[in-house]
Amino acid sequence: MAGGGAAAPPPKQDELQPHPVKDQLPGVSYCITSPPPWPEAILLGFQHYLVMLGTTVMIPSLLAPQMGGGKVEKALMIQTLQFVAGLNTLTQTLFGTRLPAVVGGSYTFVPATLSIVLAGRYSDVLDPQEKFRKIMKAIQGAMIVASTLQIVIGFSGLWRNVTRFMSPLSTAPLVALTGFGLYELGFPLLAKCIEIGLPQLILLVIFSQYLPYVMKGGRNVFDRFAVLFTVVIVWIYAHLLTVGGAYKNTGQTTQLSCRTDRAGIIGAAPWIRVPYPFQWGAPSFDAGESFAMMATTFVTLVESTGAFIAVARYASATPTPHSVLSRGVGWQGVAILFSGIFGTGTGSSVSVENAGLLGLTRVGSRRVIQISAGFMIFFSILGKFGAVFASIPAPIVAALYCLLFAYVGVGGLGYLQFCNMNSFRTKFILAFSIFMGLSVPQYFNEYLSIKGYAPVHTHARWFNDMINVPFSSKAFVAGVVALVMDVTVPPKDSTTRKDRGMHWWDKFRSYKTDTRSEEFYSLPLNLNKFFPSV
Repeated sequence: MAGGGAAAPPPKQDELQPHPVKDQLPGVSYCITSPPPWPEAILLGFQHYLVMLGTTVMIPSLLAPQMGGGKVEKALMIQTLQFVAGLNTLTQTLFGTRLPAVVGGSYTFVPATLSIVLAGRYSDVLDPQEKFRKIMKAIQGAMIVASTLQIVIGFSGLWRNVTRFMSPLSTAPLVALTGFGLYELGFPLLAKCIEIGLPQLILLVIFSQYLPYVMKGGRNVFDRFAVLFTVVIVWIYAHLLTVGGAYKNTGQTTQLSCRTDRAGIIGAAPWIRVPYPFQWGAPSFDAGESFAMMATTFVTLVESTGAFIAVARYASATPTPHSVLSRGVGWQGVAILFSGIFGTGTGSSVSVENAGLLGLTRVGSRRVIQISAGFMIFFSILGKFGAVFASIPAPIVAALYCLLFAYVGVGGLGYLQFCNMNSFRTKFILAFSIFMGLSVPQYFNEYLSIKGYAPVHTHARWFNDMINVPFSSKAFVAGVVALVMDVTVPPKDSTTRKDRGMHWWDKFRSYKTDTRSEEFYSLPLNLNKFFPSV
């Protein structure tokens, strides 16, 4: 040998292997059962509250004017949605999956709700307030009926039997498009006021990814509270632009997106008000609208399943057992029932943005989310104070979405570590499901924007919604295609089960077969015996 040196020792077997598979995500500072100190937990809970306000404000701002409501009705809808979100988050963390998941308003319900708003039977109602109440009561009735679908599917254990067929391979596209599929709420919404939205996005990336490594001692401050720091800075900057007259001569759309004084909910919100059941009146029921809303609830069931799996990953929990997912779906059905009883105007599902915030902060504590639920209830009752935070300009919220939705999407791709990516069967299922999950909804949405109506267009509006809403959901299409392909495509050889990653999940089929799962998911007060188990 040249040089006469000793031969280098052969590399160890571990060095030749790629990164090892991890049942639990490493690097998480606080998992489900290990809460941070109280002061830090309170600040993190408030941060989750700020993040969920985006959806809470955007949906009523879209629906209330269409329903005939003014600023007062919009403020009351926001207040009610906050209150119900707090109740639903508490029940989900206490009795549902027990994951640190925020349960708030869902965009998926908006098309079905708008279908009720545009029903012809309300066109002859001239009084806007009377029209608002009649439409709201119809929405309430449809949601109350539709909630029974998830309640039955969840608490009966039917969803447990469906998720048994899921593997890491079919889970990856579902979770990935649960996050990436919401890209329309990211930069396109941010760009409506680029001088506010873009600084928010840039500062968020700097605070969360660069400052912790540049400034000494800032590792657990800037990355963990990046949302709080950047929202305050950009909000003040936006207010200075507003009072300085930067938007004095701009168009109405620009003023609504950029100004900090155009939300109109601070003056309209009451000082103190407790939302109560049937506050808009006795609900009305229509069979067709109820069936359309049922189809929508099934879509949110699938989407929330993907969000639950992402939350479990970012909370450093073990893969969620099937019975726990079914239990969580049942309590989400109860959440939709609460939405119908209180009259929020939209249904409930797992908040994807808050799931992404778990990844950004690396804090998956259940206590933090329960504290955030307390903020939701508290500020919903003190209407004026809650309205101040709810008046954050939408482009600031959209900038947060650019990062938080991306975290959820990449959380889904992380499940590919359990799969054999050198298998052509795996490549086909993954590629086909993701492509169809993006392509099919794009066709439905483009058709709607060009023609003014969706591809399925009959005289029965409720039937149109039953078909159009599911095929407009990217996560739903990708998840269904992946599951069907994964189950039905013939195996190439005896190793297919390992290629799908099923052998990694065998010990998590029940929380009773792994001590970690029992620690994370078991109900308090020995209530497990009342819910389906494997």
